[in-house]
Amino acid sequence: MIDEQPYRELPGGVRMPVLGLGVWQIPDGSEAQNAVEWALEAGYRHVDTASLYKNERSVGAALKHSGLPRDQVFVTTKLMPARLDVPRELELSLQRLGLDYVDQYLIHWPMPAVVSRQWRALESLREAGLARSIGVSNFGVRRLQSLVKRAAHVPAVDQVQLSPFHYRRKLVDSCREQGIVPVAYSPLERGKELAHPAVVALAVKVERTPAQVMLRWAVQRGAVVIPKSTHEERIHSNAQIFDFELDADAMQTLDGLDQTGGTGRARP
Repeated sequence: MIDEQPYRELPGGVRMPVLGLGVWQIPDGSEAQNAVEWALEAGYRHVDTASLYKNERSVGAALKHSGLPRDQVFVTTKLMPARLDVPRELELSLQRLGLDYVDQYLIHWPMPAVVSRQWRALESLREAGLARSIGVSNFGVRRLQSLVKRAAHVPAVDQVQLSPFHYRRKLVDSCREQGIVPVAYSPLERGKELAHPAVVALAVKVERTPAQVMLRWAVQRGAVVIPKSTHEERIHSNAQIFDFELDADAMQTLDGLDQTGGTGRARP
């Protein structure tokens, strides 16, 4: 159980929990519902889904079953990029989630021809109280800067693949300069790098799991993390990242694992 849940401050006084559960590729039904319920029981107060994932109903069922007050769980969902009737798309997501509002609504990835129109619609939804905060996903530096120039409200977050192996330094720095919080999806590299010798050695040194080391790196780099898991014990273990800290040498070692060249792009 998480003793204390840190937050990132977003525009408008919205507080976003640093740790969330991502539910990408978790099938709708008992598997998704169980994962969310286990996360909430473990003290997570942030769940990240999307229309594209087709499991919003299960997320909503888990939220209802938890009995937690609505204002204690931060819920993110995302707009399908090709959809232009943005208010209708959010309405459908809210129906599936069984909620009156979401805490965050994101454009799932950029489609240059329509992104300005979509962003204006998101701004209206924020003003109407249907989305407490708004942001984007998979936007690189160039796309972010283009949007910010035309936006009345700067995106609260940019959700991108981020880990020691995908340390998009220029993008993270750009977000920081603009007051945008980076949100790390696939912070555990889908398990592919948990056996990397450098990660394992650090885990042994600090008496933690490789997953906890990678998540802690992202948190110390200023990111919100949304690791995905459908295993109860891993969901609980991934939450134990707030009672230790990686020193400067450990952070430098992990920084050195980057395979992106410090890119400002959101994708390869």
